[in-house]
Amino acid sequence: MIDSQTICALATSTGGAIGVIRVSGPDAVALTDIIFRTSGKKSLCTAKANTIHYGEIVDAAGNVVDEVLVSVFRAPHSYTGEDSTEISCHGSQYVLRKVLQLLIDCGCRQAKPGEYTQRAYLNGKMDLSQAEAVADLIAAGNRATHLLAIGQLKGHFSDELAHLREQLLKMTSLLELELDFSDQDVNFADRDELQDLALAIDRRIVSLIHSFKTGNALKQGIPVAIVGKTNVGKSTLLNRLLHEDRAIVSNIHGTTRDVIEDTAEIHGITFRFIDTAGIRHTVDSIEQLGIERTYQKLDEAAIILWLVDEPPTAEEEKLMRERTTGKKLILVFNKIDLHKAFPFPSKENRDPVIYISAKQGDGIPQLEEQLCRAADIPEINENDVIITNARHYEALTCAHEALTHIVNGLHREVSGDLLSEDLRQALTHLADITGSAITTDEVLENIFKSFCIGK
Repeated sequence: MIDSQTICALATSTGGAIGVIRVSGPDAVALTDIIFRTSGKKSLCTAKANTIHYGEIVDAAGNVVDEVLVSVFRAPHSYTGEDSTEISCHGSQYVLRKVLQLLIDCGCRQAKPGEYTQRAYLNGKMDLSQAEAVADLIAAGNRATHLLAIGQLKGHFSDELAHLREQLLKMTSLLELELDFSDQDVNFADRDELQDLALAIDRRIVSLIHSFKTGNALKQGIPVAIVGKTNVGKSTLLNRLLHEDRAIVSNIHGTTRDVIEDTAEIHGITFRFIDTAGIRHTVDSIEQLGIERTYQKLDEAAIILWLVDEPPTAEEEKLMRERTTGKKLILVFNKIDLHKAFPFPSKENRDPVIYISAKQGDGIPQLEEQLCRAADIPEINENDVIITNARHYEALTCAHEALTHIVNGLHREVSGDLLSEDLRQALTHLADITGSAITTDEVLENIFKSFCIGK
């Protein structure tokens, strides 16, 4: 249910020169008008939609709190779909708190987290996936996630789901018709045609499911483990990639005894770098715990930077490949500033090899380029539909399972009533993403729109 109370909240972060307070609800304009005064004594209640008004915020005693601009929006043409105002004040925390308190004293309620977007969804201004995109847009930490959030907010993902939903409704309508006329030996649904359609829908859903790996990597950051023996320069490399002194650097073996993680953006892609304890035999129980965590992080990482300062032995290469099966392995020779000539890896090594000086910064651009190639992230643009939300991934997976039952059922010539149930399950799972409900009326409407009964 939509809460009919008028709400208010600070819409901008504190500490800036300007702060914006947003008011939304049936009495938004009237309540704002109580504390707003213009030189011409004009009332906001008579103001036209999408207009801005200069004036002062005053308290009950008539004391001026601040000079402000008030923007007026009328339902349904506002972010929430309700009457709304936005009060642009000076950024003083005292002023902002005072204005909010005056609004609350007049009858507003402090908005809950996400309540403006929730009202926009409930008032039909956006579907659930677009509402989730608002949070993704705010949290976007790189160009790729920003573009994906913008595309989802504009409805590209919703349009894709609407197309799939329309095709599933067509299948449902055909099967419903077949059931309605089953006693008249009428066959509306060609099973081969239905199977082709189901397979085409399922292929697109599977493609969206597979995109989650890319979307999740872009959103969470691609995990990169920096591994190697003690004192080869792992912490120095981490600091160099992060452009800050994040890890302690020392020439004492075993300095890093725990895992250190931080993120950095390289060419629009977020990488989550993990500096691990140096791998060596030790009797120090704390250092041994760090080494055990190193092996755990090897399992979690998508890319491994194997840092060495001398050519690894054949046995070391074999062990590293066994531990990194299925992952991208990059062999990184460090301390080239101390070598008279670049050391060469063994002939058996087929992994990318980069030569760097983590201390001097030599070869770091080449390493960053290799990291981007290993990430294998496609060029992202605003129109791409890539799944970044775990809830969407789960719903699409459930829809795929339902479609698999449909395809198998069509192949085995299962009765239409059983197939219809699987179709409804697939429709329900897709509807869960956008928050829209599938009703019998929609199926009936589609039947009458697509077919001329009795002609």
